Amino acid sequence: MKSNKAANNIQDLQYFGEFGGVNPSISDSSTYTFLSAKTMFDTFEGNADGCYLYSRHSSPSNLYLGKALAAMEGTEAATVTASGMGAITAAIMQICQQGDHLVCSRTIYGGTYAYLKNFLPKFGVKTTFVDITDLNAVEHAITDKTKLIYCESVSNPLLEVADLRSLSSISKNSGLKLMVDNTFSPLSINPGNFGADVIIHSLTKFINGTSDTVAGVICGTREFIDELRNVNDGACMLLGSTMDSLRSASVLKNLRTLHIRMIQHSKNASYLAEKFESLGLKTVYPGLKSHPSHDLFKSLMNTEYGFGGMLTIDVGSIEKANELMELMQERNLGYLAVSLGFYKTLFSAPGTSTSSEIPLEEQKSMGLSDGLIRFSIGLDADIERTYKTMKKCMLDLNILEPVNSL
Repeated sequence: MKSNKAANNIQDLQYFGEFGGVNPSISDSSTYTFLSAKTMFDTFEGNADGCYLYSRHSSPSNLYLGKALAAMEGTEAATVTASGMGAITAAIMQICQQGDHLVCSRTIYGGTYAYLKNFLPKFGVKTTFVDITDLNAVEHAITDKTKLIYCESVSNPLLEVADLRSLSSISKNSGLKLMVDNTFSPLSINPGNFGADVIIHSLTKFINGTSDTVAGVICGTREFIDELRNVNDGACMLLGSTMDSLRSASVLKNLRTLHIRMIQHSKNASYLAEKFESLGLKTVYPGLKSHPSHDLFKSLMNTEYGFGGMLTIDVGSIEKANELMELMQERNLGYLAVSLGFYKTLFSAPGTSTSSEIPLEEQKSMGLSDGLIRFSIGLDADIERTYKTMKKCMLDLNILEPVNSL
């Protein structure tokens, strides 16, 4: 598939500021006035389009951003939240009630895993974790209590690729919802094109791109988004994970350059992945033919945005991983930091950071070794220079044998 439609949909949205500004005016208010009490009542009931009540419910800035993100994902509507976890938790709680069950990929962000494994059972909601690439395992995990299948388009941190077409078919045949976290692959993959009912992003990452904002979004049908905002039983409204208007305005500005940034992130990651693999390093990147889901990713992707900016290498032990990351930071190759999507490369050992909520036994069973390093590749203008410096770091630490580096 090759399409600029997602980026075009963002570009085609025009918001004018109050005084003709090329950026929309920021609604720096927590509450809004009404000319009539009747209109206030109607707004509480959700029957007054264009009227604003209270910023926890909605604000112009948040609605501008939500509209742009819905256009990007091709959904009817979207609502933004104060964090990616705020989006994930609210969306799941809106669908699942006491006694319900969901099926989830075993390789997901550690915070999501902890929420499903440790927190939701307090409210009588159970989760079965499965290898999302094993469709038989997914089907066998479904019970008469199951309401939802949850996965990530490209999993954190192992970069497994979900077969969204097949998962959608399974969910539809069983009367379930399919919820997809698309944080690792904005623009590269549009899950809604393959049947996803709800699409989640941590806006903190690639979409914002400057590591200065924590935010999230839920994209879906107008009906579902309205349910989330309902003043009586809407999870977004009542749990209160409200995004600040100033931050919404900031993310909206950065969203305009996402298509340019994703092309460069993908180009650089692809270059490094090929070089690392040629050195004999155990390298995982969906753009490599050695990746078990390389062809699947190709069948899902909008080709001009590439295979994404995330890759992993395994250097054998946590000691070597830590030494390498510290040396790379010292030599100005990036930052030893969690998160992703920044203009500089970020690297971390997920087993002891972003996936540390997952017990060691389960990490081992899913193939998450303690020597694994997760890279979010930056926007370097000279990626060859970056590679040469990284290779020198590996040689200096005896991660590479000199004969393998020629």
